[in-house]
Amino acid sequence: MAGFDKVVDSYEAALAGLEDGMTVIAGGFGLCGIPEGLIAEIKRQGKNALTVVSNNCGVDGFGLGVLLEDKQIKKMIASYVGENALFEQQLLNGDLDVELTPQGTLAEKMRAGGAGIPAFFTATGVGTMVAEGKPHKMFQGREYVMEESITGDFAIVKAWKADRFGNCVYRHTAMNFNPMAATAGKITVVEVEELVEPGDIAPSEIHTPGIYVDRVILGHFEKRIEKRMVRG
Repeated sequence: MAGFDKVVDSYEAALAGLEDGMTVIAGGFGLCGIPEGLIAEIKRQGKNALTVVSNNCGVDGFGLGVLLEDKQIKKMIASYVGENALFEQQLLNGDLDVELTPQGTLAEKMRAGGAGIPAFFTATGVGTMVAEGKPHKMFQGREYVMEESITGDFAIVKAWKADRFGNCVYRHTAMNFNPMAATAGKITVVEVEELVEPGDIAPSEIHTPGIYVDRVILGHFEKRIEKRMVRG
């Protein structure tokens, strides 16, 4: 890297500094809009005892699900168990610590973490197990629970386009969690479909400003579909 140029030419360089036991926030939604190459690199490096924050843990054999195969994930903070049989098995066996969080609350935890807000109150989850042991407070006659925000040692993000300065544009379902995750990492790495030059993205089109991004890598994506739906 030189100056504002945040482009790296290898996945190894993209994840330099990732260590065992760190917290990784991953953008995307199931298999949609996920940083496939960065996840594969974490598997290749064999980092373990990770805490991973993501909406869910992919599926068996793809997405974040590949990190379960060698038990690289110690704790998963997610809103959805999904259709990952290995995830379910490790949860039931007590091999995987899982903190289930309502989906909107999870997104807000990332957003608040990126904004430097340590905690917030929400009505979601009040009266359920997810609110047990957490501070409660009444606002205008309604009960709310306090949720702590989330930050990570690394955030791994998938964008449609990014320039060398790290300014990012997301497309379609990649908007799910990626913009929030991008702000919540001490080191944010963006895997991108198309790399463009500074100035090629209009300021009004930028979803994540480059100030949040530390490294950019041009990826190659399989874009596997979790559930293929066709008309009969």
